Amino acid sequence: MRFRLDRQWQIVVPLLLAAALAIPAHVQAQDQPGEPAAAAPAKKPPAKPKATKPAKPKPAAPAEAEPAKPAEKPVAVPNIGGVKPTLLGQYGEWGAYTASPGGKKVCFVIAKPTTAETNPPNRPRNPVYMFVSTRPADKVTNEVSIITGYPFKAGTEASVTVGTTAFALYTQQDGAWIKNATEEAQLVDAMRGGQSAVVKGSSAKGTQSSDTYSLKGLSQALERVAQECK
Repeated sequence: MRFRLDRQWQIVVPLLLAAALAIPAHVQAQDQPGEPAAAAPAKKPPAKPKATKPAKPKPAAPAEAEPAKPAEKPVAVPNIGGVKPTLLGQYGEWGAYTASPGGKKVCFVIAKPTTAETNPPNRPRNPVYMFVSTRPADKVTNEVSIITGYPFKAGTEASVTVGTTAFALYTQQDGAWIKNATEEAQLVDAMRGGQSAVVKGSSAKGTQSSDTYSLKGLSQALERVAQECK
């Protein structure tokens, strides 16, 4: 476990993000299953009019390619130290940002999980995020942090798994960071080349969580941050 001068940033940045997003410091007092919003009824396409005369058969037209999906919507990022972060670019699931609270430049990438599961199921949680931050003034590069949406059970560890490799995380309140600082570069490299990262932990109430993050766009987002925060 590392205890460095920049440790306060490990705690302050996630808490600033959480506070500005109006995330309370704890989950609801009672665990109640949430209900998904009702989906809007699908509209039926208009009926094809009947031909009055038999039409000559025509060769089948080649199937049209599926339209490209629009760019992922950036995560709503709050002010940090009273400064609004600037979006550098959205890369797949990952947004790249920069800000300079107190005159110290900070760059980070951030994403939400594509799936968030709990056991028992449907436990209420606050918003969940993973972000990777760089702070040149503190000589910190690509520090992985996680906000899990509930206070971790005191004294417990969490984990993040990329492919077949698992990394231990130490926890405090609703945040988690790599336990062995010497493994952080290995974790980031694995995330750059991986398809997904799975974060698992246990809440103070004993609820088990498993959050899956798509790593699509992460490498490009980190490259953009590296250009901004040298």
